[in-house]
Amino acid sequence: EQYKQGSLDIHEFQAFSQQPLVDHAPEKMKRLREQFMQEKIRPVMNTASFELIAKHRDAGDTLVIITATNSFITRPIAAAFEIEHLIATEPERVGGKYTGKIDGIPCFQGGKVKRLTHWVDEHKMNMQGSWFYSDSHNDLPLLKEADHPVAVDADEQLLAYAREQGWQIISLRS
Repeated sequence: EQYKQGSLDIHEFQAFSQQPLVDHAPEKMKRLREQFMQEKIRPVMNTASFELIAKHRDAGDTLVIITATNSFITRPIAAAFEIEHLIATEPERVGGKYTGKIDGIPCFQGGKVKRLTHWVDEHKMNMQGSWFYSDSHNDLPLLKEADHPVAVDADEQLLAYAREQGWQIISLRS
């Protein structure tokens, strides 16, 4: 509910969502992650999503997933979509163990803009001609930075804003 309202405390949420990484052995977490991929993620990876990715790949675009979800969860999703670049919230590790805290800037709201700006600079690129797809009003700071913002199966707030701005609105649901 806090996420929908735009009032989510990302540090508190990450502490909660990373607790299994803190509590369980890495091998168990990897097995659970693979089960999650097979049961929850792969079934919703539809043709429309792969076609959209292929369109951008064929156009020579650099493909990047940028997400508030931690990299432990999202790295295999990026790999399944064959997207090389991932900018995600990084779980902190000390001595090889997860702490439940965030390492660096959380990849959420304005933090996504900061993280992407750093990534673009680091890779000696620019945002000219950029596309950004999102379903959440929490991504408005980054959507406003893109040359081609697209609302995808958007929440009510993003949908209203996208209509007001004349942005492209699409659905990737089957």
